Amino acid sequence: MTSQEIGLEERFTLARAIAQEAGAMALDYFNRRDSLVVETKRDLQDVVSIADRNVETFLRQRVAEAFETDGFLGEEYGHQEGRSGFTWVVDPIDGTAPFVNGMPTWCVSIAVLHRGFPAIGVIHVPCDDELYAAASGMGASLNGKALSLDPSKNLQNAMTGIGCNTYVAPERVGAIIAALLSKGGNFIRNGSGALMLAYVAAGRLVGYYEPFMRAWDCMAGYCLVKEAGGDYLPFPAEGEALLQGHPVLAANRTVYADLLTIHSS
Repeated sequence: MTSQEIGLEERFTLARAIAQEAGAMALDYFNRRDSLVVETKRDLQDVVSIADRNVETFLRQRVAEAFETDGFLGEEYGHQEGRSGFTWVVDPIDGTAPFVNGMPTWCVSIAVLHRGFPAIGVIHVPCDDELYAAASGMGASLNGKALSLDPSKNLQNAMTGIGCNTYVAPERVGAIIAALLSKGGNFIRNGSGALMLAYVAAGRLVGYYEPFMRAWDCMAGYCLVKEAGGDYLPFPAEGEALLQGHPVLAANRTVYADLLTIHSS
């Protein structure tokens, strides 16, 4: 076994452990959400609370204690360069709007990149007690059960996740949905892109598309989908490009080309 593989396994073990610990912390805040002070960031739909910030601080500290030379990118406190070739990419609570409004569709998302490649993906869904976990070459699992995508699923007999935000013009969102419906498909949006990507890996959705996402929203889900046997649109993940938004598309291989056509139109 190479030193890289050993390093990956150690980080995979830590990612699973701290995802569950962070999820427990976030769930405690969720159960006390009426006392949270909620702030807006870029616009009124982009919200943050002390729960997001404290969960990310916890994750940063745990990673720094174990792997002090690793980089770290979090939604709330930005990017810290590393020297090891590994970078942790974290959304402490993806789906903050559902979170503060009392809906269960939020999660803790933790990815580890190795030189720009999504090598580890862990997503914890505290309200459903679900832990999605994947690492490069090790497969993907949900609560320990292996995940493998069903080739019989297609746009017509399954659901597709669609994401949107204020970086994308309403007309563009409407055109995406219209194109999907015209192909006989149907769609869902639950407020958490990371969670919908996990649903793709689990076969609950046949694909997920959002024209503009950040790395912390998609990298864990990309690793999960890849290891479950799906395809994804590459996300520039080195240098300044890692800090910018890009289109995100991940799907069962039976529908990837169809969704890529919608993306390209």
